[in-house]
Amino acid sequence: MIKAGAIDKGMFLLIKNEPHLVVEREFVNPGKGSAFARLKLKNLVTGQVLRETMKTQDNVEEATVAEKNCQYLYADSETYHFMDNASFEQFTVPFPGFEEKKFFMIEGDTYKVVIWDEKPIDIKLPPKMVYTVTEASEGVKGDTVTKTTKPVTIETGLVVRVPLFIKEGEKIMVHTETKEYVERVNT
Repeated sequence: MIKAGAIDKGMFLLIKNEPHLVVEREFVNPGKGSAFARLKLKNLVTGQVLRETMKTQDNVEEATVAEKNCQYLYADSETYHFMDNASFEQFTVPFPGFEEKKFFMIEGDTYKVVIWDEKPIDIKLPPKMVYTVTEASEGVKGDTVTKTTKPVTIETGLVVRVPLFIKEGEKIMVHTETKEYVERVNT
């Protein structure tokens, strides 16, 4: 059990016997009354989003999860295919709830897969990742007074807005939560 006041973003909680990921946490200490935490939780079984308000002294059960380093092999029409780096066992993770992850995962790379009750419930991505630009239109010369951007496509198929100077074949860093351009990466 954990006190609601100690809950942090990224923790796994067991609510109604199902694992939930804490997506957002806001601590509120009003001038009058007791402090409380506003939580935005994602059910890792159904994918539904739940909003909860808990008093900081309330107890919540923490979900016991394991993280495994797994190699992403490929995706078919319904599932992602992974291989456990320790046991070399292959397993699948269904798309529902993880549709957005396909825009960030590269075949052959290793990611952390969160396991609960012997089932994969989450795929953890690094906050920022580097990708190669596969499609980019030419920027308009002289249009550099304002921060103008253009859309480019990265190797996973995601379209990202970047500054005009980015060209096809260059590497860029993308924030995996916001899908925004961070910087150009020189290799």
